[in-house]
Amino acid sequence: MSEQIVKPLGLAHVRVTVTDIHRSKAFYEQLFGTAPAMDFSEHIDEPGITEDRERLYGGAIFPVGEQLFGLRPVAPSGQRFDPNTVGLDHVSFVVGSVDELHAAAERLDAAGIEHGEVTDLGDAGMVILSVQDPDDINLELAAQK
Repeated sequence: MSEQIVKPLGLAHVRVTVTDIHRSKAFYEQLFGTAPAMDFSEHIDEPGITEDRERLYGGAIFPVGEQLFGLRPVAPSGQRFDPNTVGLDHVSFVVGSVDELHAAAERLDAAGIEHGEVTDLGDAGMVILSVQDPDDINLELAAQK
């Protein structure tokens, strides 16, 4: 029997755990400039919703190119993300141009959302805009130079 090798072609989806689905959904709507493709957040107070996979645990899913980015509202209130523990460090989303990074910064400014500067990473060949989500998860919008 020959050895089978798994060669991933990309990510199907990423889902992050959040403390407040309404706050997080509003933040990501501002960040992405779009509403979720699927949204069960209005059911968050229903019994059993946070265990119901078919209803996304009471969360929401945003389209990100060919992939999906989801929010799962099961973290205890007041808990904060820590990139220095085992698990996720940050999530980086590719955008089409540096101009889109500047447009995103303007949209975030208009919404009163703090963010970093549009930053050229030099030899890495990319320019990024960093922002913390409401649970302190570090996010990047990244464009090729």
